[in-house]
Amino acid sequence: MGTLRRIRLALGALGLVLLAGTVGYVILGFGWLDALYQTVTTVTTVGFREVHTLSPTGKAFTIVLILLGVGTALYTLGVLLEALIEGHLHHHLERRRMDRQIGRMTGHVIICGWGRVGRACAQYLVTTEQPFVVVDRDELRLQGLSHPLVVGDVTDDDVLRAAGITKARALIAALNTDADNVYVTLSSRALRPDLVIIARARTETSKSKLVRAGANRAVNPQLIGGRRMATFALQPHVAEFLDVVMHDESLEFRMEEVAVARGSSVCGRTLREAALAERTGVLVLALRPGVAAPFAANPSPDSCLDDDTILIAVGTPHQLTALHRECAARVT
Repeated sequence: MGTLRRIRLALGALGLVLLAGTVGYVILGFGWLDALYQTVTTVTTVGFREVHTLSPTGKAFTIVLILLGVGTALYTLGVLLEALIEGHLHHHLERRRMDRQIGRMTGHVIICGWGRVGRACAQYLVTTEQPFVVVDRDELRLQGLSHPLVVGDVTDDDVLRAAGITKARALIAALNTDADNVYVTLSSRALRPDLVIIARARTETSKSKLVRAGANRAVNPQLIGGRRMATFALQPHVAEFLDVVMHDESLEFRMEEVAVARGSSVCGRTLREAALAERTGVLVLALRPGVAAPFAANPSPDSCLDDDTILIAVGTPHQLTALHRECAARVT
């Protein structure tokens, strides 16, 4: 039996004893307050004198109440002390607080798997101040983690719901095996058809399977790491610049993607007409006419900015905020 269930049963039993004792003394002629007072002093063995003189029936009832009530009270006290000493109650209260925190979150990222890849993802999300929830079945692996977390099997739909998948922005499947990542991808896609899912692939052959399972992107960390190492060997300055722009917080400039919303001030206009560089100060490196369309690097000034066009821009945080504002839908 779990500690929390034992606490509930013990408190319930004590409550029944107090109720039975109060009702019994009322039947014996006590007032309700006097009956409750007599019951509490009897069960807790305080030893005060009787409120009213007891008849033989009252004395017999009190003996039974002492035998049942004192044992119940001592058992309840023992269960509570055990829970406090072993930390079960604190753990439960902390879990409840975290569940409420996750319940209030929206637009967060769910990281499935707290291994090397999951930790690397979390480090980047921390630098971008993006909220996230970590899910892992190994509670020991999550000890000391200060971020919102859920302990459980991520292949279970209830665990995904507990992590707030209904209000999440994206999910990263970073489990150890491709089979688990495929299963999580299938479950997540069934629960949220519009969710952005990024899945880890240990082999190249698994990437196509993960995409067919519903992942928006399947990433092989070993392949990407090898290519980056080769890039540093051949074009170190280019590779370092991209690293600095994407990950170095000390640099003033950042690279971000911005979506053109229907009804925004730039929707339906060309880059020249929108004059984004003049109005915001950003440099548009590339654009994508749609999610499935190829990128157009160094786009022509005559490129049209339809709704759902994705802009890849470089600028300061202030400039990028201005670009987001220009591309956002106007509130009517």
